[in-house]
Amino acid sequence: MNDHNPKHEQQAYETGDEAPFFSAVLTPYRSLGPNGFLLLMLFVGGVSFVSGLAFLLMGAWPVFGFFGLDALLIWLAFHLNYASARAYEEVIVSRTEIIIRKVGPGKRHQEYRFNPFWVRLSITKLEDEGVTKLSLTSRGKNVDLGNFLNPDDRTSFAGAMANALATAKAGGI
Repeated sequence: MNDHNPKHEQQAYETGDEAPFFSAVLTPYRSLGPNGFLLLMLFVGGVSFVSGLAFLLMGAWPVFGFFGLDALLIWLAFHLNYASARAYEEVIVSRTEIIIRKVGPGKRHQEYRFNPFWVRLSITKLEDEGVTKLSLTSRGKNVDLGNFLNPDDRTSFAGAMANALATAKAGGI
């Protein structure tokens, strides 16, 4: 987890049977940090202003406003992208329970609970890409995990989740 990912409060778990032995927080990756975004917007704003000013001096004054609108739309697109980056999934595995919390942008929150003895981990792989889909299925409920992860991270998480599930089915040993 890096500094730009959401922080979540760790809940106090009881010791003994209910203590989780696997916990992961999955967050979407964004390659452009706040400083890079500021530099990009300064560049886009500067180019839009200079280009718009050139058209304004030629007498095409409406074009100046459209350059400003372009910069505003780029800022809005990045703002929405960063808002969706605040989504995360928390996966907790203990001997008796698997808890999946999906927190989306805004106030969307979903929680799923599974018995590890009844759950099945489904992994879909493509030879050239790795894991393309990861889901837990139990009693007619199907929950996808890590849809926003890249294939390498999804492959790594699939291995860790398979090990955690095998440990839970073995009694948490």
